[in-house]
Amino acid sequence: MKTLVIAAHPNLENSAVNKTWMERLRSESNVTVHDLYHEYPDFKINVEHEQKLLLEHDRIVFQFPFYWYSSPSLLKEWQDTVLSYGWAYGSEGTKLHGKEFVLAMSTGGPEAAYQAGGYNEYSMSELTKPFQAMANLTGMRFLPAFITHGVRFLTQEQLNETAEKLVSHLKA
Repeated sequence: MKTLVIAAHPNLENSAVNKTWMERLRSESNVTVHDLYHEYPDFKINVEHEQKLLLEHDRIVFQFPFYWYSSPSLLKEWQDTVLSYGWAYGSEGTKLHGKEFVLAMSTGGPEAAYQAGGYNEYSMSELTKPFQAMANLTGMRFLPAFITHGVRFLTQEQLNETAEKLVSHLKA
């Protein structure tokens, strides 16, 4: 199975977890790591190129830090332009049907903050509903998300462990 990891972090140089994950994933065969902020610093997305990448892969992964209960802005822009009507959805928009979709996310806050009664009041499952709806609309199968909480407090050894767990999660 060929996996496309669409990584989106606007300050990657300051993100130990996302850098660690990307470096580890790049060493896997059949995994393509695609760094949106490196590829499109001007936010001018090459839709044709992006759609071709999607067609070449069986599993699509969005990797990003969970910002303001969503993804960084370039990933949202990518969704708005690449997942177009007639290509990704609509009566003739079947190009992604049957592909698998996974979220790989990091949060600065602890896991307890992301549940009913926690600091953020909602679970990650509730907060990621728009991504689940996107997968549904485009005919992709939404698989369980990979989430690492409290990344600001992890040692490099723990970050490496999360990278290994991510690889295992994506191979499952």
